[in-house]
Amino acid sequence: MLDRTKDIDSLTNFKRNTTQYLQRIKESGNPLILTVNGKAEVVVQDAESYQKLLELVDHIQAIEGIQAGLNSVQEGRTFPAKQTLTKLKQKHGISN
Repeated sequence: MLDRTKDIDSLTNFKRNTTQYLQRIKESGNPLILTVNGKAEVVVQDAESYQKLLELVDHIQAIEGIQAGLNSVQEGRTFPAKQTLTKLKQKHGISN
């Protein structure tokens, strides 16, 4: 989790002490927000934590897709597979 007292610093300080900042990021797993002229501009994060974040996003997107499918079923916007396959066969001139 982000610690506002430790995980926000200036880009200038980061450039001056890159090695120390990278070590801290790797040890804590926390991202570092870098500021330019007092405004948040960049987030630096270790690769392992970033990969976990991407996996979490994928997981959430899968859950949203499943929920959308369940909503379609509940709202009656689905058709039996046999009916759909029959229509596709007719549409594309496929015989059994």
